[in-house]
Amino acid sequence: MNHRPTSRIARRLAQLSLVAATAALLLPGAAQAVPSFARQTGMACEACHTVFPELTPFGRRFKLNGYTIDNLPQVSDVSTNKEETLLLNQLPPLSFMLQASVTSTKKARPDTAAGTGNVPAGANAQNGQTQFPQQASLFYAGRIASNLGAFVQMTYDGTSGSFGWDNTDIRYAKNVNSNFLWGASLNTNPTVQDVWNSTPAWQVPFDQRSATAPSGAAATQIDGTLGGTGVAGLSVYGYWNNSLYAELGAYRSAPAAAAPLDSTNTSVVDGLAPYWRLAYERQWDRNSWQVGAYGLNAKLFPGGGIPLSGPTDRYNDVALDTQYQYIGDESIYSVMGTYIKETQTLNASFPGSSPDLKTLRVGGSYYYRRQYGAGLGYFSTTGSADAAVYAANANNLPDTKGWTAEFDWIPYQNTKLALQYTAYNKFNGGGDNYDGAGRNASDNNTLYLLGWINF
Repeated sequence: MNHRPTSRIARRLAQLSLVAATAALLLPGAAQAVPSFARQTGMACEACHTVFPELTPFGRRFKLNGYTIDNLPQVSDVSTNKEETLLLNQLPPLSFMLQASVTSTKKARPDTAAGTGNVPAGANAQNGQTQFPQQASLFYAGRIASNLGAFVQMTYDGTSGSFGWDNTDIRYAKNVNSNFLWGASLNTNPTVQDVWNSTPAWQVPFDQRSATAPSGAAATQIDGTLGGTGVAGLSVYGYWNNSLYAELGAYRSAPAAAAPLDSTNTSVVDGLAPYWRLAYERQWDRNSWQVGAYGLNAKLFPGGGIPLSGPTDRYNDVALDTQYQYIGDESIYSVMGTYIKETQTLNASFPGSSPDLKTLRVGGSYYYRRQYGAGLGYFSTTGSADAAVYAANANNLPDTKGWTAEFDWIPYQNTKLALQYTAYNKFNGGGDNYDGAGRNASDNNTLYLLGWINF
């Protein structure tokens, strides 16, 4: 009798148990708040989060106010005419995050060197990737001055084995009166500054995905593509009567390397890429509901050996989003959704091609006593066929569709264990044999166990 399938299952279970045990050993000793913001305000994590990273109405207000609400002893100074010149928390607003994970796909991914050298065609990579850490991040998160605060993240990426600047949002905010505040945000990714969990940067249950699992090749610029190329943006926003929100800004390429941008870089913004955001929120009793729209317009030099001059690729993204929350004493319900349409005119990289992309993501979650939770989400990216742009995809289509289910255990407010399963019914344009080598979309179905702590 062949016992190999049973052995593989046993190995997967052993790996999952190892990560769960490791995360359990790292659990903090008291159920106190997520690090620096909680220490600064003197409030438990649940004041700002239903379950991190999802924000409550108060958490959204805290972010819009520039992360400046505090309840700590201060180091302060004033000028001779009694103007404030210094106001610092005595305790530095530093925090640390650690993630460890195990990822296993239904069928091992093809070996990237298959068919070359001594690697035969059809060879597969190892399945069951363990990452410890998956990510490790250091944060400066808190007030800098009276109206100035920051959320700055530096991350070690276990996949690439390198450090880099991650999500960053530095804000100035000022309350004009009890009904209106305005502010400015300097940030590194469109929607990372957003306060609702329906936009791409923080949308649950899609905010955490395995870095080693397969993912569809096509994505819109506003859905993380532009942010992944290295950009910096500045925007100005206003929030009126806890209901109406408007923001306008622009992004420019800002790679981490010191060398000037040239043809060796990819997806370089030509000039500025305007970004806009509008939203309306209504709060009543324990409920809140938001509906909004956002968008980005970018002209990019493809680079990658092509000079940064002449024709550009043009992308126009327009999106709708909505979010509903009910926050009870024992039960929390959340529903979020976004729809993004991107039109492209690829005069530089594929002259004559003008494909479009449409992305839909809808998700919902339920938590009991903020300790036990489950989420379910549907995702779909589709678009027009293009033999040049999607030559490597089945049917020359960008289509990827599927479902994500997640189960969470939050033993402490700053600790989460998540078990996630992602199922694909379409991948890179097709369902069955989408790569021409016998691989089906469902072969990319992924089981993902994540341990996540903040302290």
